[in-house]
Amino acid sequence: MTMIRMTRMGRKKKPFYRIVVTDSRKRRDGGWIEVIGNYNPVSVNKDLTLDEERLKYWLSVGAQMSPTVKRLAGLK
Repeated sequence: MTMIRMTRMGRKKKPFYRIVVTDSRKRRDGGWIEVIGNYNPVSVNKDLTLDEERLKYWLSVGAQMSPTVKRLAGLK
């Protein structure tokens, strides 16, 4: 199954996450199909950028969102 989830980047104690489309059987930081956004929880504003058009496309073809990405995107 195709998943939309976060993969960790950055260095120790300074996490930075990319929101990616990947196969659910891959590891958290394994290869991905496409990067559709990023999230920086360390910044003051907790920056979140997300390509809404690509997100809608992947959801329309059957990709499932992880609970964390669903919460960040504001979808129920």
